[in-house]
Amino acid sequence: MSEALLKARDYEEKYERLIPERERPKFHLASRVGWMNDPNGFSWYNGKYHLFYQYHPYDSHWGPMHWGHAASSDLLHWDYLPCAMAPDEVYDQSGCFSGSALELKDGRHLLMYTGVIRDSDGEGGTIDIQTQNLAFGDGRDYVKYEGNPVLKGVDLPQGGSIHDFRDPKIWQAEDGSYRALIANNHLGHGGWFLLYRSEDLFHWKFMHVLAANDDRIGLMWECPDFFELDGEHVIIASAQDMLPKGFEYHNGNGTFYLTGNYDPHTERYEERANHAVDYGIDFYAPQTILAPDGRRIMIGWMQNWDTCNLHTKSTPWFGMMSLPRELSMRKGILIQKPLRELKKYRRDPIIRKDVRLCDGDLRINGMFGRTADLEVTIQAADPEKMYQRFAVRFAQNDKWRTGVSFRPHESTLKIDRKFSGSRRAVINQRRALVNHVRGSLKLRLIIDRFSVEVFVNDGEKVMSAVITTELDADGFSFFADGDVIMDIAWYRLEV
Repeated sequence: MSEALLKARDYEEKYERLIPERERPKFHLASRVGWMNDPNGFSWYNGKYHLFYQYHPYDSHWGPMHWGHAASSDLLHWDYLPCAMAPDEVYDQSGCFSGSALELKDGRHLLMYTGVIRDSDGEGGTIDIQTQNLAFGDGRDYVKYEGNPVLKGVDLPQGGSIHDFRDPKIWQAEDGSYRALIANNHLGHGGWFLLYRSEDLFHWKFMHVLAANDDRIGLMWECPDFFELDGEHVIIASAQDMLPKGFEYHNGNGTFYLTGNYDPHTERYEERANHAVDYGIDFYAPQTILAPDGRRIMIGWMQNWDTCNLHTKSTPWFGMMSLPRELSMRKGILIQKPLRELKKYRRDPIIRKDVRLCDGDLRINGMFGRTADLEVTIQAADPEKMYQRFAVRFAQNDKWRTGVSFRPHESTLKIDRKFSGSRRAVINQRRALVNHVRGSLKLRLIIDRFSVEVFVNDGEKVMSAVITTELDADGFSFFADGDVIMDIAWYRLEV
């Protein structure tokens, strides 16, 4: 084990003890200490879910990337494991960037990741050289392959960039051979995803471009995932520097998915449609897993690159993952629902049916807390006289609140955290176009101390946001401009 890895393991074990439990999310995985970004190596191995993550243990701001590591039996209770990789080789001395994992038939856990060398560009700046590398382990300790890198610049097709060549998604084909889908910058055209084949994991051959940007969605594409779901073949990925299109792609750096057909004989992909994955503020670089029970489950980094470096140096940890989401397809649309196991941890229910609210606010006795599961169905009291706006507010006291509001005449749902405690003019609002019938809408809000995830109409759309509000702001309220009828089911979550 290298000195760099031993140092990281010693540091995280020592300093995580100084972080009070109350100052972490209750059931979202957060950085053990220091900085966290993209999920890596989301996999099932030796009877547990394993999730690695981009990690800088020594500072709560981005730095030389390590791989943090955690494991879980249920995707809600996580145990930290020792740091899995540190930048300690010539080919990854500037960082071990994102990648994926696979359980091999011989029982080993394979990690495939991007190694980075940062060098001078000759003009006073720096430039990255990115390659693909392997490590093998037992679920706790990992050894990098002595023949790394296994993919480098000479393996790129014409027009590919050695400076943006990263985030391999690896899987095993039915014939026993291996595939890797890798993000790359197609110079002058934006990102594309390159498909590689190997018989033995160590020798790889470029096959073809599986999907290409061609200046449609942002610039560089990264962090690809590829899977079959309910008869559709889906690519989920992240894009840098997106421009908005209607209500799609408002996050600058955000996530999208492609749907289409994949021919297993030619291994070519024919894209049919594209949409955003999350319409909120904080969601990036998701990975999915096929769970042992057949569910496709996704988890993403719950942050935004435009706001993630504004906290103070004294912050002991920064970055968390989203709630794991179960995926399905409905009429060509990606449906995302909260992990079903979460319902087992509902406590102290408050159920109200046919609550009428007209031109004002409503608070319900006993409804407070910062870990909660709230379901609200709303409709116009009089379909011939539509209400103007409905809102639910939470993490609320006399000073602070975060809210979700719906305007039926515009068919827009807005998440708003401008009164959640930020001292900076950061991104505080996002809107999504949502389906409704005469003002009827169904919302489910999952709140966990420092975050909210809003699931619309049983998962047709999701809006995620991090909040920094003080924990003593724990109230809930409902507001209507007009006349609405609500069904409410509120639960405290004790995970």
